[in-house]
Amino acid sequence: MTAMQTTEKDDVESIRRAKIVALVVAVSFFMQILDGTIVTTSLPQMAASFGVQPISMSIGITVYMLTMAAFIPLSGWLGDRYGARRVFMASIAVFTIASLFCGVSDGLAEFVIARAVQGAGSALMTPVGRIIVLKNARKSELVQAIALITWPALTAPVVGPLLGSFITTYASWHWNFLINVPIGVLGMALVLRFVPEQREEDAGRLDLLGFVLSGGGLTFLLAALEFSVKWHGGLVPILLMLVAGLVLSVMATRHFRRVSNPLLDLSAFKVQTFAIATLSGGTASRLAINATPFLLPLLFQLGFGLSSIEAGAYLLVYFLGNLGMKVVTTPLLARFGFRAVLFFNGLIAASAIAACGFLVPETPRIVIYVLLMTAGLSRSMEFTALNTLAFADISSAQRSSASTLSSMLQQISMLLGVAIAAAVLNISVALRGVEGPGLVDFRWAFLVVGAIGIISSVSFLRLVPDAGAEVSGHKIGTK
Repeated sequence: MTAMQTTEKDDVESIRRAKIVALVVAVSFFMQILDGTIVTTSLPQMAASFGVQPISMSIGITVYMLTMAAFIPLSGWLGDRYGARRVFMASIAVFTIASLFCGVSDGLAEFVIARAVQGAGSALMTPVGRIIVLKNARKSELVQAIALITWPALTAPVVGPLLGSFITTYASWHWNFLINVPIGVLGMALVLRFVPEQREEDAGRLDLLGFVLSGGGLTFLLAALEFSVKWHGGLVPILLMLVAGLVLSVMATRHFRRVSNPLLDLSAFKVQTFAIATLSGGTASRLAINATPFLLPLLFQLGFGLSSIEAGAYLLVYFLGNLGMKVVTTPLLARFGFRAVLFFNGLIAASAIAACGFLVPETPRIVIYVLLMTAGLSRSMEFTALNTLAFADISSAQRSSASTLSSMLQQISMLLGVAIAAAVLNISVALRGVEGPGLVDFRWAFLVVGAIGIISSVSFLRLVPDAGAEVSGHKIGTK
């Protein structure tokens, strides 16, 4: 075998290994994200089972989110200190065992404790899983690898409510959690079989103060966003949580810049591709896109007067659009580059979101299908491009902190999108003096969210034409 043949064989094996590792990580991601969306459908049945009011069950969602926020900043250091594979396995195990206890809970207190533990496992899963993918994929393989671990975030929010409704109707709410057990066991088996152990030589001592400040800041910020949608006790508590989150976040940032071995290395923000893809344009773009799965079911059920099943049929079209773009993402990025794709695709995605505000019950079904398919296709492309560009120029020393920071900002953008959409709906309803949202209120919400998406798309023009070219394979001058 010649040297060239050996190199080609090694390249093929590297690509195969990177894809397998990404698929293994994606299985666990799907379980995690599915759980976050499936549970909402069974809250009334759970409340009846526990003998409490349905509104009381929202604490199960809130405590999960807050526990996850508190532990996300710790994920990168744990992966470096104890090995990403080992920590990823542990996170799956904790999540799976906690899911089992959620499913067999007899009362609200037991359920809340189990959800808190589940949130801790979830906090480590996404950033550490992404670190594993980054360590096992070369830059030329990164687009395909990131695309594989992005599809759970695109599909689970659409599949979750439908699956949850089916399980709750034809089985019981317990199986919405117990379904995680076989998936978790499968995930752990796949990790043991296919994911190699990679461990940093010296992770250093734990920056405890940095963990407290960053974890506290993220927790308060997400709590403020979460309660801005659910809270009915006035603005003061929300503003206090928001101020506390901002103050702690500023203190954490100053601390990380001063100490020699910070929990989070903020130097990743000096890399233009990472900063734009995660902090500025990326956050605004994700905000707009994440608001859409929140608004669409409400539009179809409250605005169109459809049942949850009928609304779900429309959402399935949106889901198919998310899957359809995967096969063309890599060639489009190679042909046009990140800058052009994020700008033009971002405009398409934002325009599709805004256009949803003009849908009415009389709109021809084929028009709704085409619009939802377009929104799904562009959403998939934007997420994959953003998630890949973020790590295109990140050094190996920055990977752990960059993955953790990216996860933190994605959590903020997800809740911020829902909070802004809900705020626009509520303001429009209040100004009209009616009890519930109508088509005109949804129109304003979609238009505001779409406008944010358009502004974010323009910000990607700050990228240089060959940004992330080593990852995308794009060459200047190609058309």
